[in-house]
Amino acid sequence: MVTRLAPEARTLIATAEQEARSTRSPYVEAEHLLLAMSSAPVTDAGQVLASVGLTRDAVEHALDQEFAASLAAAGVSVAGDGPAPAAGVGSARRLRLGASFKAALERSVVAASGSRQIRPTHLLLGVLGAQVGTVPRALQLAGVDQAELATLTRESLAG
Repeated sequence: MVTRLAPEARTLIATAEQEARSTRSPYVEAEHLLLAMSSAPVTDAGQVLASVGLTRDAVEHALDQEFAASLAAAGVSVAGDGPAPAAGVGSARRLRLGASFKAALERSVVAASGSRQIRPTHLLLGVLGAQVGTVPRALQLAGVDQAELATLTRESLAG
């Protein structure tokens, strides 16, 4: 039974909140956790992401493309080079966990069954378990096969 988060996983979750805060998002979502993992190449999850070219810059670019594509699908165009306006969030206030983050964390717990700790790779498997949403669309735009990445992540856990 999983008893706790490994220190590296706890750090990634805190970094995901910082990622959400930096974009002025009122919620921490799965994409913020993916950004956090890609920003930590020394973790097992960061190494798996880097092995398929998903560096911090690549993930950020894919998420930007996904955002623009989603807006375009809704008939909204992104004008100018500046960032889109975001909701205001107080810097001292703790952000709420969004649905995609909660679902990823639940899948991480399942992926870690039989382990004593949830490791970064368990978090990555939780994020990769989404079949719809921002992360799957961004991975597709980045040219990454989500199922293949999940297999690489499981192999990393086994090795």
